Amino acid sequence: MNSWKNGRKILLGITGGIAAYKIPSLVRLIGKSECECEIIMTGSAKNFVAPMTLETLSGHKVRDDDSFDGTIPHIKLSHWADVLVIAPCTANTLAKIAHGIADNLLTSAVIAAPQKCPVLIFPAMNEDMYDNPATQDNMKTLASRGVRVVQPSEGALACGVSGRGRMPEPHEILHEVFRALCVHDMAGRRVLVTAGPTHEYIDPVRYISNPSTGKMGVSMARSAWYRGAEVKLIAGPVEVDSYGLDVVRVKSAEEMFSAVRENLSWADYVVKAAAVGDFRAKDFTPRKIKREGRDVITLELVQNPDIAAEVGRLKREGQVLVGFAAETDNVNENARAKLKRKNLDYILANDVTGKNTGFASDTNTLRLIPRNPDEPEQIFSGLKEDIAFEIWSRLIAG
Repeated sequence: MNSWKNGRKILLGITGGIAAYKIPSLVRLIGKSECECEIIMTGSAKNFVAPMTLETLSGHKVRDDDSFDGTIPHIKLSHWADVLVIAPCTANTLAKIAHGIADNLLTSAVIAAPQKCPVLIFPAMNEDMYDNPATQDNMKTLASRGVRVVQPSEGALACGVSGRGRMPEPHEILHEVFRALCVHDMAGRRVLVTAGPTHEYIDPVRYISNPSTGKMGVSMARSAWYRGAEVKLIAGPVEVDSYGLDVVRVKSAEEMFSAVRENLSWADYVVKAAAVGDFRAKDFTPRKIKREGRDVITLELVQNPDIAAEVGRLKREGQVLVGFAAETDNVNENARAKLKRKNLDYILANDVTGKNTGFASDTNTLRLIPRNPDEPEQIFSGLKEDIAFEIWSRLIAG
């Protein structure tokens, strides 16, 4: 399966702000995503990061006001790009673009960019400069023209104070770039996703769980956000890059059950990708169970709430429910039985014993089984983030 990101063309503009020191990391991430990156630097940007560093990381010669290769570079580059990104963007460059001034290669490229090319701007400056009415008006002007101006974050600034004005981190910028590259065919849709394992505690230091890392669920959430959806992610105890997502953190199956019920009526799509513990200890021991004097410990387990079944029971008209079936044998048969038993619309069957298809893997192979017998089944195989993107294409097509 080819990634939807492969070969996408990113034109990156860098202006003269201290946050430019983060840009080599961004260019490296772009390369790892198999996107192509051309770079334009203003003269002052070269005071903060060396062009040779960026040329090495991007594989392309950095362009500046002195660039000339027999073509008209601002036209050639802006028409080449799938997306034009300026990071960091100083107050000066922001003002120039808002007022249509094209006095260097970068601002000329912005003016020359065709309507089909989204423009992303990441302002980075002192808080007082950012709050200045002129800067605020310039951002509103650009937003009214369809330019995406991403608000800076708060934190320590180069001037020695703490406040709003920090450029987002490189991975956050890349999330915004990928979102800009996507058709927002899920705009207005509300998506609820569960991801990760649950921890069912026996005593304060021990729990029953599974090896789930939540990668598949997080990929489903992230792909929906890229495509314009509003996303809530109910995550078990795993690390989650929460940028752009409304994340609800839980530990146990009972906590996840409660969070799902609380948000269920809000959602148009419910994706149950979490590996929820089916059982928990009947009695929680408030103090650590000591091994001294014990050769055997008998642990009595009771069933946890069946979240997928409850979602199916409470399903409202127009709501689409998607489940996952992690199986070790009779994979498709067990998945079909679960689909029917829990009143789901779709289920994704996963053989967790297969090579590179189990827990913690970056890749997977899934069979999508629809409830409607007139819809065909479909197999997805590849990186989890790419599979998630293709699954959404199938789901929103009906």
